[in-house]
Amino acid sequence: MIINNIRRVIRSKELKQCVVAEKAGFTPNAFSSMLNERKTIMAEYIPDIALALGQ
Repeated sequence: MIINNIRRVIRSKELKQCVVAEKAGFTPNAFSSMLNERKTIMAEYIPDIALALGQ
């Protein structure tokens, strides 16, 4: 699942979720909602999230 992979990379790189959110162009609350499955991660968001994670 994509959410688990995003969380794993955040943990392994010791990143702050709010920093990843802002680099990807999301508010911390919106990104948190995505990671907690309250909001859908749209396919077009993936490249921005990957860049923010340094992937």
